[in-house]
Amino acid sequence: MAEQQAGTVENKRLMQGDKVYSTPMDVTLEVIGGKWKALLVYRLLNGPLRFSELKRLVPDITEKMLTQQLRELERVGVLTRTVFAEVPPRVEYCVTEHGATLQPVLAAMCEWGRSHWQQQSE
Repeated sequence: MAEQQAGTVENKRLMQGDKVYSTPMDVTLEVIGGKWKALLVYRLLNGPLRFSELKRLVPDITEKMLTQQLRELERVGVLTRTVFAEVPPRVEYCVTEHGATLQPVLAAMCEWGRSHWQQQSE
């Protein structure tokens, strides 16, 4: 099945700005690859969260890394950051409409992880 899917991808490079990608998978991994990005988007699919709430839901991430990952996801249009004019200031992060299109991708990854974990636990 993977061979059939891979065969449908054209053999030309994808360019965006100064970046060159070999496949659409490279583009996807650029956006949600790494240890934290997919998990952060997954957590935000249920609704807006504040920085401290994200930190609580992903306890192993450092504050510096959380800030960096949120900025990167915002830069590529997956998340929005809303600052409320309140004292003390309140900031919420929310998945954009474009970011919400990652839901089936992340759901499939979650299901694969569940299946893999069960297989390894036997």
